[in-house]
Amino acid sequence: MKKLLLTFFSLISVNAVLFSQNTIEKKPTVAIVDFDTRGYNINHTEVIQYTINELIRVDKYEIIDKYDVEYFVNRDSLNVKNCFSKICLSEIGEKLNADKMFTGSISKLGDKVIVTLRILDVKTQSFEDVHIKEFLIIPGSEFPMLRVCMNEMFGLPNQSDLVSKLTQKTEFDNSINNPYALRLRADGPRMGVTYATGYLSDVLQKPLNKGGYDGVPYMFQFGYQFEKQYLNEGNFQALFEFIPMITGLDQGQFIPSITFLNGIRNNTNGWEFAFGPTLSLSRKSNGYFNDKNEFIVNASGSITLEEEAAALNKPIQELPDSRGTESISYGFLFAAGKTIKSGKLNLPINIYVVPGKSGVRFGLSLGWNGKSRYESPKSK
Repeated sequence: MKKLLLTFFSLISVNAVLFSQNTIEKKPTVAIVDFDTRGYNINHTEVIQYTINELIRVDKYEIIDKYDVEYFVNRDSLNVKNCFSKICLSEIGEKLNADKMFTGSISKLGDKVIVTLRILDVKTQSFEDVHIKEFLIIPGSEFPMLRVCMNEMFGLPNQSDLVSKLTQKTEFDNSINNPYALRLRADGPRMGVTYATGYLSDVLQKPLNKGGYDGVPYMFQFGYQFEKQYLNEGNFQALFEFIPMITGLDQGQFIPSITFLNGIRNNTNGWEFAFGPTLSLSRKSNGYFNDKNEFIVNASGSITLEEEAAALNKPIQELPDSRGTESISYGFLFAAGKTIKSGKLNLPINIYVVPGKSGVRFGLSLGWNGKSRYESPKSK
């Protein structure tokens, strides 16, 4: 008898535990009938489906299948279009036998995108939770915005980097806040100083009658930077830069140059690296060095300079010289630096080096620019 009673009570206990678990695990039902996208250029049906998918991911409710919703709407001739008010949502919720109704909106307000999510309790006919968040206007990023809002509403973690890119104007341009179709063009003045070493330094300091410039080995530079992004993915953006520059005005010299650079910039911290050819206009002469290490450009007798150099067993060289003729000098420039962000203002600071046979040139360059967007033909 005791064994029978023990078995009986054991069965009752097990059933009670199972019943209790089923009761605890039962989730409230929720339905979505509409999402307000009026005045916003986005696919309305896709927004509703994405919101349903997000609710399934959150796993807080038992979602009423959209086909069940369509069935009741068609059977009872329910008007669910623009159903966003408490009264409308409560009436539809009762018809669907739903515990909750989920709705929301996405709209533009000034230079912001406003995403609103709301949960209505059908029984009390009141909104039990409303979440509103502002984002930057970034076409094509509405679904990530909805996910950020959904996570915040239900206390789920968000990627801080993603939230920053979607909400912060001071964030560096990237594939999220500056889509590929909206390429960035950032132009602005550049200025700085360049310092020459080796033979270049000697020429700058020599007197004029010896082919020098009677100056110092450092010169001021002023120019303008034309910058264009042609790739912008992940944490990096690829840049093309065209920089015309004038050097030496502080010493009475006019040395024009142009530089073409390809570069990479990190979207997170603004560090960048670039390299490319640089061309400048300067005076050069053909000559040779005598035993006193003087650069001779004119023969002393009736023979030619080449014959005189050959007789002395000295090689003819083409080197910078103020007595010579204007010619194009070629070089290859390597640059590195950092762009400091202040609102829509960019403050680039760079150092660079130009190696060469006549000496190495070092430089410091800084400037500023503001970004302006233009749409590519594909985006129209």
